[in-house]
Amino acid sequence: MPASRVRQGLCALAALAALLPSQCAVCRSWDAGRLCRRCRERFIAQAARCPGCALPLAGPNASCGECLRQPLPFERCITALDYAWPWSHVIAALKFHDGLDLASALSALLLQALQREAPPPVDLLLPLPLGPQRLRERGYNQSWELARRVAPPLGVTADARLLLRLFDTPRQSGLARDERGINVRGAFGIAPGRASALRGRRVALLDDVMTTGATAAEAARTLLDAGATAVQLWVLARTPRPADT
Repeated sequence: MPASRVRQGLCALAALAALLPSQCAVCRSWDAGRLCRRCRERFIAQAARCPGCALPLAGPNASCGECLRQPLPFERCITALDYAWPWSHVIAALKFHDGLDLASALSALLLQALQREAPPPVDLLLPLPLGPQRLRERGYNQSWELARRVAPPLGVTADARLLLRLFDTPRQSGLARDERGINVRGAFGIAPGRASALRGRRVALLDDVMTTGATAAEAARTLLDAGATAVQLWVLARTPRPADT
């Protein structure tokens, strides 16, 4: 069966599952959705965050020291939660184990964070693309599964084909910050004939997890070079500083 048909079938099943009572992916209690209200309230800590990289801060309306020294190319960076248990387990299920039934519940968490933080409006929402081989292996892009659910309530156009990942790069895990930047250099491009869709537009990039931001920063620079006026980064989860783990 073609991969496209398999993806369509998985998406249809995920949409049906979202309408049925189901077991919470965290505590396994039965609820009206895949993430129960009690777990959402218990495991999502509200904290002031750096507007440039979304790391938690002691107080609001400030940037972290790293962003003051070496700012990332994002107008704003917004996250829904910290990448720690139980969310690391839940996101891994979405990302690596065909957990498309979790996409609606997780995208709702990001949507709530966006509504709470109220960033400047954007014209386009683009998922961070996967490389060709990784997309074939996985069968879907988890960032697109989130983006296409977040966009309609915000009245934003989502486009999975405008920003391209030109080639697969080695995985970023285990690499130092500088090595991560080198690893993804030149990895992104704009779809042929589509640059005009970016000129003068405000763009949000969406990814599932942010660690150093090197990959998203390279994608943002590609968009800015193509004519976008500003790029925000919206991520479902932000990894903590190494000293905080």
